[in-house]
Amino acid sequence: MEYNIGDKVRLKKQHPCGNRDFEIVRVGVDFKFKCLKCEHVIVLDRQKALKIITKKIEN
Repeated sequence: MEYNIGDKVRLKKQHPCGNRDFEIVRVGVDFKFKCLKCEHVIVLDRQKALKIITKKIEN
């Protein structure tokens, strides 16, 4: 599946704030995700990011 900047996705593991929904802020060698609840930003390498994304969320 192809992911673009601005896509909203659900991850397997939840963030410490209790949310599992993130927005993709950067795509490339690594992915940058922004939590939709607390707006914290996390960076994961591409291989790990593609493994933990479960699905795209409709806006």
